[in-house]
Amino acid sequence: MNPSVSRTPLRLPLPKRGAPCWLRLGTVFDGHEVLTDAHLVYDAKRILHVGGPPPSSVVGADRTEPDLHLPHHTALPGLIEAHAHLFLEGGELDPARRATYLGLHETELLARAESRLPRLVRLGVLAVRDAGDRNGVGLALQRRDLSSSRGEMPYLDSPGAALHHQGRYGSFMGETIESFGTIEQAIAARAAAGAHRIKLLATGIINFEKGAVTTKPQMSVEELTRAVTAAHALGRETMIHCSGNDGVQNCIAARVDTIEHGFFIDRDQLARLRDLDIAWIPTFAPVHFQWEHGTALGWSELVRSNLRRILDDHAVRLREAGELGVRIIAGSDAGSHGVPHGYGFFTELEIMEAAGLSTLQVLRSATGASAGRLGLREDQGRLRIGARSRFLLTDAPVLQGVRHLRQPLTVVFDHAVFSGGDPSAKPGL
Repeated sequence: MNPSVSRTPLRLPLPKRGAPCWLRLGTVFDGHEVLTDAHLVYDAKRILHVGGPPPSSVVGADRTEPDLHLPHHTALPGLIEAHAHLFLEGGELDPARRATYLGLHETELLARAESRLPRLVRLGVLAVRDAGDRNGVGLALQRRDLSSSRGEMPYLDSPGAALHHQGRYGSFMGETIESFGTIEQAIAARAAAGAHRIKLLATGIINFEKGAVTTKPQMSVEELTRAVTAAHALGRETMIHCSGNDGVQNCIAARVDTIEHGFFIDRDQLARLRDLDIAWIPTFAPVHFQWEHGTALGWSELVRSNLRRILDDHAVRLREAGELGVRIIAGSDAGSHGVPHGYGFFTELEIMEAAGLSTLQVLRSATGASAGRLGLREDQGRLRIGARSRFLLTDAPVLQGVRHLRQPLTVVFDHAVFSGGDPSAKPGL
């Protein structure tokens, strides 16, 4: 990047009927690879060309020069946040207020979630894989996303309520399998409600006092296998909340689609994930927040030591996953305590990079890797012919460090262009 270039908002031309926009850029990251001195042509709906000089059949026989030549800019796909609870406000740090928030009526939860969506767009998060809620917020947002009046909102899909066993972890975001009868009936009900994927809680959560998952898995191999079979029969992927070595082993044996969290996974299990193309969403951010703010949160030195050990072990596993070729997908668990939407996702990417993944590996995990595995309804997360005209432009050196994603970006979003981001100090994320 030329250090003399100032990060002022770009004045991009808007696509016009019969006259697509044509940019020549210093760098294009297409979601997988880096192209230099590349051309990008798009209209209000789709990307028409990426790569060398475009043919006249794309830009018109009378055009010989691009609309803009941006030799110090990089174009990259819109970011995909693959694990977020949109019904929760992660930036609210006070536990009492968070508890009160969960008691709000679903209409208020929905209104607050809706207000987050345009803010995410301005931060460059252009697709969100919601991770479930019991209030119908995610499904309501998904219905809006599918409507003709979707407005300025990122792509979104949701599993609706997560499925868990009665008396086990998950009541704040899910429904019990027992209330439906069988696991097959529960999955059929979720699909009938419009769930784009099925969220299952295969285990409990980490006991920070013990530094381990101390409860047995919620779901056996046999039950998870039945769940995967039923979901796939209905054309739905499974996303599985899971931590603890035993729980991970059950998920692998059942050949689930994605493992969310996956704390205490081991190297042999990572190799099996690679072989079966089970994607891993590591979600460092919530545990990192508990460690980083442990004193203020009232955690003892023992607990803070446990948290640090858990994070260090998770980082080792992430590096091994990168070396082994596991499909790593970025998701922050935004909405969790201390993990705001948008900015919490940036934190997740920075932690993944600090753990030992290269910048390109991290960027792939937030773009092309997600797009290639998660069964999204729309072509997001890649700059290629036919994908949505939703991408980011920046003159910050984002390919040298993901921290630069925090700098103001220009966001191309279908027929609109946004600049300036969204202030991190503004509450509500």
